[in-house]
Amino acid sequence: MKFTEFTLKPYIQEALKEIGFVTATEVQERLIPIVLSGRDLVGESKTGSGKTHTFLIPIFQQLQEEVEQVQAVITAPSRELATQIYQAARQIAMCSSTEIRVVNYVGGTDKQRQIDKLQTSQPHIVIGTPGRIYDLVKSGDLAIHKATTFVVDEADMTLDMGFLETVDRIASSLPKNLQFLVFSATIPQKLQPFLKKYLTNPVIEQIKTQTVISDTIDNWLISTKGRDKNALILDITKLMQPYLAMIFVNTKTRADELHSYLSANGLRVAKIHGDIPPRERKRIMNQVKNLEFEYIVATDLAARGIDIEGVSHVINDAIPQDLSFFVHRVGRTGRNGLAGTAITLYQPSDDADIRELEKLNIRFVPKMMKDGEFQDTYDRDRRVNREKSREKLDLEMIGLVKKKKKKIKPGYKKKIQWAVDEKRRKTKRIENRAKGRAERKAKRQTF
Repeated sequence: MKFTEFTLKPYIQEALKEIGFVTATEVQERLIPIVLSGRDLVGESKTGSGKTHTFLIPIFQQLQEEVEQVQAVITAPSRELATQIYQAARQIAMCSSTEIRVVNYVGGTDKQRQIDKLQTSQPHIVIGTPGRIYDLVKSGDLAIHKATTFVVDEADMTLDMGFLETVDRIASSLPKNLQFLVFSATIPQKLQPFLKKYLTNPVIEQIKTQTVISDTIDNWLISTKGRDKNALILDITKLMQPYLAMIFVNTKTRADELHSYLSANGLRVAKIHGDIPPRERKRIMNQVKNLEFEYIVATDLAARGIDIEGVSHVINDAIPQDLSFFVHRVGRTGRNGLAGTAITLYQPSDDADIRELEKLNIRFVPKMMKDGEFQDTYDRDRRVNREKSREKLDLEMIGLVKKKKKKIKPGYKKKIQWAVDEKRRKTKRIENRAKGRAERKAKRQTF
């Protein structure tokens, strides 16, 4: 469905055209009409599916530009995500001939300056982190009691980071006749009491897809084979030509170590984790947007909180300790229909975690680096499968030997050996055919 098929204000259509939005994503096509109808909504869909414009477009469509009061409040669990939503909203607002005031209230910014501005005028749309928004509401400076729409974005992350209680306080300051919109990658059970408390007969939409990660992402698996991971990642970067690559690590200490190593080897690398001060993080993000860096080393907080255009590659230094973060890491690339490559480094001890991810219908393509390029390699299970095949064959041979021994005749040893060899030849042919089919299938998918 094309955006021109929606009945939208001219300036909204102009804004969408300006950023090259022609066809709505599945989430947008299904949920925008529901939001425009005024119903409360719980929208569950994978990361990178276009949720931001799913709620921004209806907010602007229903906005009364001439009414100078807060009409929509949007919370996000991280500064980076709030800023991303703010930038998307500002882009739409700038296309309007009537001034639309959109503000971004996040921690680490000048609170007093924000209060001073609120003394002269209230914004139309409020975007920000729960803590800062609630501080301004609690002090009486931000008047949200006449808002008509409240959006909780990334609700599961809001819950995980302990911000749900603050969002609850914000919601209690809003009017009862309010449209409540909740968007999330997942809807955990612990979120249910909050939803029941505030949402009235909501539409619950789950946008299911055949694959958990985007179809446009090449999801590769590379064995470390006991190699030093710093050197391995450096070798991987030499074979990539990224527009921008994010390298995810499990700890802040590892982020510091890898950042230092890659920087010392001449790469333009940024570093983002929880110990980076807000002002410094903001400066780094501006540098990233100005393409001053080619790589970003980040922890999982950034995996859920950063939405940067043009991430062409993702490298997982290790499988995340919380497997649910794998999808969010990989989802930083392959967004809005663009191609992306995700590379995960693994070792034999990671097999159990990889199998758990495969149960979620996440498919990995095994790769190796050889002759200066990435090449297909054998599946990591080949040794296990071979051992199972041999075990099965050996059991059959034991039975055959026992059967033959019951009636010994001249030449029985040769016959048994011939039977064993024939069985092995047949098994080998079957394995080779299966391997050939797998390789042909992998090649077709590559091209």
